[in-house]
Amino acid sequence: MLRKKVPRLLQVFKRTSHCDRQQYDVIVVGGGHAGTEAAAAAARVGARTLLVTQKIQTIGALSCNPSLGGIGKGHLVKEVDALDGVCGRAGDWAGIHFSILNRRKGPAVWGPRAQLDRQLYREFIQSDLLSTPRLTVWEGSVEELMVEEPNPEKPGRHQVTGIRLGTPISARSVVLTTGTFLSGSLFVGQTSSPGGRIGDAPSSAGLSHTIRERLGLRTGRLRTGTPPRVVKNSVDVSLAKLHPADLNPTPFSFINTQTRCKPEEQLPCYLTFTTPAVERVVRENLHLNCHIQQDTKGPRYCPSIESRVLRFPGRQHQVWLEPEGLTSDLLYPQGLSTTMPPDVQLRLLREIPALHKAEIHTPGYGVQYDFVCPTQLSPALQVKSTQGLFLAGQINGTTGYEEAAAQGLVAGLNAARSALAMPTVMLSRTESYIGVLIDDLVSRGVTEPYRMFTSRAEFRASLRPDNADLRLTLKGFEELGCVSSERYKEAVRVRDTLQDAMAALQSLSALPHIWKQKLPNIEISENKSGELTCMNLLLYNDVTIEMLASVFPESLSPYMEFSQRLKIEAVYRPHCDLQKREMARIQREETMLLPEDLDYFSLPVSLSQEVREILDRVRPTTLGAATRLEGMTPAATVNLLNYVRFSNRKNKIHNMCLRT
Repeated sequence: MLRKKVPRLLQVFKRTSHCDRQQYDVIVVGGGHAGTEAAAAAARVGARTLLVTQKIQTIGALSCNPSLGGIGKGHLVKEVDALDGVCGRAGDWAGIHFSILNRRKGPAVWGPRAQLDRQLYREFIQSDLLSTPRLTVWEGSVEELMVEEPNPEKPGRHQVTGIRLGTPISARSVVLTTGTFLSGSLFVGQTSSPGGRIGDAPSSAGLSHTIRERLGLRTGRLRTGTPPRVVKNSVDVSLAKLHPADLNPTPFSFINTQTRCKPEEQLPCYLTFTTPAVERVVRENLHLNCHIQQDTKGPRYCPSIESRVLRFPGRQHQVWLEPEGLTSDLLYPQGLSTTMPPDVQLRLLREIPALHKAEIHTPGYGVQYDFVCPTQLSPALQVKSTQGLFLAGQINGTTGYEEAAAQGLVAGLNAARSALAMPTVMLSRTESYIGVLIDDLVSRGVTEPYRMFTSRAEFRASLRPDNADLRLTLKGFEELGCVSSERYKEAVRVRDTLQDAMAALQSLSALPHIWKQKLPNIEISENKSGELTCMNLLLYNDVTIEMLASVFPESLSPYMEFSQRLKIEAVYRPHCDLQKREMARIQREETMLLPEDLDYFSLPVSLSQEVREILDRVRPTTLGAATRLEGMTPAATVNLLNYVRFSNRKNKIHNMCLRT
């Protein structure tokens, strides 16, 4: 059931000059998608949590595109929701245009997506945080991290014990989710100014100094950008192609059966294209754009129009005109991210037929910011060299709300578990896209902003959007401690019902000629030998659960609630069975831990100097992570495996001798 949230929430936040307490279990710095999920997850685990943000009214703000989900990204939203996260429910509340991308392909790679109302989304996030027990929100700018000598009983060269905002506030764990604000600079044309988002200052210089100088973390520089916001009434949408929303909106959240926006109330999007004149304007004015001239890496999969023109000359480029809200008078021209001077941006827009009279409300701009090389993190998103410090979001070199939310949830729950003296946990790439995301980051690092795609996952047939609850909700309650009992009970009900339904489908069968009589419109060969079960029939594209229920109403009609899920489960079951052996191999490798203090340069095994340098620099926590490092050869993997097995046997014998 979709729950109504309280509107107009800003007045309930209190801007205080002092904090209610000076000691917390977890402090989260930053109120974006990573920060809100981290704070909520830490509080759900049971930690007394403080969320610190520069501006309370921007908590949950959609800094760039007002949308959620997409191909690969939609998987992350479903998984965050399965672990009781916030963004999926917020998307269901604020969505104004729902669609499933990639429908022409199989359900495993469908991309749930929604265009959002900026104000409704922000209000939902703020309301949800305010109603979260054990969570305090405070407006302020973190001056620096409090760093002390490490606990000698734990690995690490430093220990973070809190933050300083004029006065020190202590915590057992700190989560940094600074987004684009860490040493952020804004660019428009040839001008630049400090900031992480238009109208907002960058993070404190002291915070950047602590990360680089005091903690000695390796950092890099990345860039991103956003398009100008266009006045809706100045756009001639009749010259663009209409793209309506899906007739039946699909919620992100497993606990919602419907979205807030009714099907008939959804707003359309429009598709148009650039023209040769757009390319001419870009090329004639490149000298006025210092952002594009620099070497800082930008997002390959969401490039600026300047980058598109330079990389793909002579082509038309898509421009999506997307609504920013039910009552907003603005459109978001996705595909026209630019840092040209404002007057050039206007000329560029007006070279597109649908935008020939366009008026700009806010010009586009670019952002450059620092990130921390993520190979310095453990799979729990804790800095390996620093006790009590966790990182999530764009500070780890990713791009996108969904990637940030996924990292925030993992960092928040692990920060809480660490603070409460519980072991940290990780999600495997065999069980979730979140696991794929984090494993890619900590094992391989980034050279450009990282974006999630379904192609990054080896086990796509098993890691589908429709089954994220079965994969993660039960684990989230039983092992991680971040899922409510209410959601857990619903997931158990769904699991048990699906199992009963699959058993029923497997038990019901008939000879081919009988099926031919019952389902005359389905092409079933009568030459097949033996009986065909309902599970066999579901492998036919045109066969639905409803059809089978008409043949066996008494046995199958109780399961119509899950008709689509049952169809998908039946289609993918053979593929999932084939993948289980490979998944088991990776899971075994991930249980083989590599000692954190292992001296790879003196390791008595046959490894090249290059491989030793790679292992020493990244310091993978498991053999599985080591096998995925760039530069690791099959021979090096085998030699390392043999060493780990030998060491484990040696330690086991030693422990047995001690006991006797």
